[in-house]
Amino acid sequence: MRIGYLECFSGISGDMLLGAMVDAGVPFESLAEIAAALNVGARLEMRKVSRGGLAATKVDVLTPEQAASEPAHLHEAHSHEGHSHQAHTHEAPATPAAQEQPAHTHAPHRHLSAILKIIRSAPLSEGVKERSCRAFQVLGEAEAAIHSIPIEKVHFHEVGAVDTIVDIVCSAAGAELLGVERWLASPLNVGSGTVKCQHGTLPVPAPATLALLGDAPVYAAGPPMERVTPTGAAVLRMLNVCYETLPPMRVKATGYGAGGRDTPGEPNLLRVLVGEVADNGAQSSGAEPIAVIETVIDDSTPQVMAFVSEQLLETGAWDVYRTPVQMKKGRTGVQLTVLCHPDRVDAMQDLLFRETTTIGLHWRIENKRSLTREFIEVMTTWGDVKIKVARLPSGKITNASPEYEDCRKLATLHSVPLKQVMHEAMQAFAANTEAVSETEKEGF
Repeated sequence: MRIGYLECFSGISGDMLLGAMVDAGVPFESLAEIAAALNVGARLEMRKVSRGGLAATKVDVLTPEQAASEPAHLHEAHSHEGHSHQAHTHEAPATPAAQEQPAHTHAPHRHLSAILKIIRSAPLSEGVKERSCRAFQVLGEAEAAIHSIPIEKVHFHEVGAVDTIVDIVCSAAGAELLGVERWLASPLNVGSGTVKCQHGTLPVPAPATLALLGDAPVYAAGPPMERVTPTGAAVLRMLNVCYETLPPMRVKATGYGAGGRDTPGEPNLLRVLVGEVADNGAQSSGAEPIAVIETVIDDSTPQVMAFVSEQLLETGAWDVYRTPVQMKKGRTGVQLTVLCHPDRVDAMQDLLFRETTTIGLHWRIENKRSLTREFIEVMTTWGDVKIKVARLPSGKITNASPEYEDCRKLATLHSVPLKQVMHEAMQAFAANTEAVSETEKEGF
């Protein structure tokens, strides 16, 4: 399995992640084309820089206003990161001089719905659109909760919104281009001190950042400055990052993304490692990650539970099942378990909270291994039946079974017992499939 590991010893922001991805092999031209395709009047700029004596890649988002008002080397020192109601400064140092920098308080605004429309109408892959919209959704939800307003009223300053749109969409595209299936990260150095915004002087991490990080492991080290920005936190949520120590892996690519300032004594960098998880008992050949989501409900009807199960499957769940459980105070409940790809966790959780009465759930990532499956069609007295065949990597057949729907239709059409149709289908498979050995035939 291909994984990406983010080492956030100096935090994370949108531009740092883009720089690390480009440094790790994502073609800058591809990201530049995506930025242009968003049609928000922004372009990407890339250059090599040094942070603490280490070579790194710096990627900036330039709007026409920024490009006209300041040279690139000044933009590096104070590129802007936008979130609702304020223009936020990338890694702004927590000093009085920095806090005196003016915010873009008079810039036009974009509401969340307008930003989602921009993303959905752009010529992007469905995966990039889905991830990007999810990032803005969680960013909007965090802001709405902080300011106690409906999410429809959350708005983003024009300059900051453009910057954040490009950062998030290009990060989603970069993750897709890297082919990473699962993202992990170290604990986050969020920084310390205060930062100036439209609402006044706020502590680091900013309220939106703190809300987005949830229970992620955080700490503060180094000079006072903002190290994890709201966009950086939103991207971590977008990628469904799990926080773990570096697992055994074969590193295929390494990238260093530079922050805006060269802090003395410690490189202001984000490092990404991309590679394959080393083979072991848990990650053997053919293994892939699977998300397991569980919740217990004791105040819903069977009709609602059936409807929710159907909705989960339509949303992309691999499997959904319900188990009767005994709860506290003698109540009988139903444990709803959802199996899906890790990328679908947020969508499944949203559906469960929206469609059921649950107020809490838990989820985890496990390993799944599936046998290779194929269908072989056989002829019976009453018509054709597909046989589902499972094979080991060696090619040996371990299981074969007739498709229920095929057999049911023939049994109903010809008024014969279902078990008779299924038995003859398996006999035909055993007699006519050359891949089945004589020993295997006897077992059917």
